Amino acid sequence: ALVTLALLWSGASLGAEQFGTAEEARAMLERAIAALKANEVAALKEFNDEKNKQFRDRDLYVFCFSLPDGNFTAYQSPLLLGTNVRELELPDDPTIGQRAYDAIVGSPEGSIVTVDYNFPKPGAKKPVPKQSFEARVGNQGCGVSYFK
Repeated sequence: ALVTLALLWSGASLGAEQFGTAEEARAMLERAIAALKANEVAALKEFNDEKNKQFRDRDLYVFCFSLPDGNFTAYQSPLLLGTNVRELELPDDPTIGQRAYDAIVGSPEGSIVTVDYNFPKPGAKKPVPKQSFEARVGNQGCGVSYFK
């Protein structure tokens, strides 16, 4: 329940603002990959900095979890830090967390994979298509999600 609440809360502050595009989400993930390769500790700190516009723009943000344990190391909501990604559940998709984890673990390092799911836009109740671009970099699985 806490995980679902945190997921819903993390997008609730956007209101009617413009949403990021697939191109912007992928570009943000590519910046995150470069930052992780340069200095993992500094990159994770930047990803968790709510004022860092390079890794947080409107509804786009970098999330990461450590491998192989699956615990979040970066997320928009600090409530989820340390929580296991595999525990994430959505009302219509109780396996979203496990699918996100499996997509990373089953992919070659550096390749970008996608995970599709449905999630309501801020201020709405009806879930709409959303997609995450995800990649494994060292012992981190990271991604950026956008509304399709």
